[in-house]
Amino acid sequence: MKKEDKSAIIKQLETTLGEYAHFYLTDIGGLDAAKTTDLRRICYKQDIKLVVVKNTLLQKALENSSVDYSELYGSLTGETSLMLSNVGNAPAKIIRDFAKATKAKKAILKAAYVEESFYIGENQLETLITVKTKNELIGEVIGLLQSPAKNVISALQSGGSTIHGVLKTLSER
Repeated sequence: MKKEDKSAIIKQLETTLGEYAHFYLTDIGGLDAAKTTDLRRICYKQDIKLVVVKNTLLQKALENSSVDYSELYGSLTGETSLMLSNVGNAPAKIIRDFAKATKAKKAILKAAYVEESFYIGENQLETLITVKTKNELIGEVIGLLQSPAKNVISALQSGGSTIHGVLKTLSER
């Protein structure tokens, strides 16, 4: 491959990585053509981009980024595919479900960069499935902060109607 072609691929990988908030490094090398097509189809339906990459070109694209991805470089061995998504846990769910459906003998997950954190190794799959987005966490915090205020208001409103009922009964006597 010519140096110009490599440069163009690296630039394209850089822009593609910049378009998505999260990415997974996977190994789909052991899959036959039919299973690979099925996986691509599933990813497409979930708005996940699946790209097969050369490790050296991906590493150069990661090195050119403003984020320090050096923790992922050790995972760039063998055959590598990128699963790019804007939803942090969607690729993890696809990997789990696909591995169960195909009874895959080897792990597909190598590493992931999700919610500005690194997850290295296949044992991180269950953790990645439960990762919540920043917006989900903010919503939970707001809900927790609103809960005590709602309880106080509710207690005051119900207490007021109880006192009103007691006063009305006393005035009728």
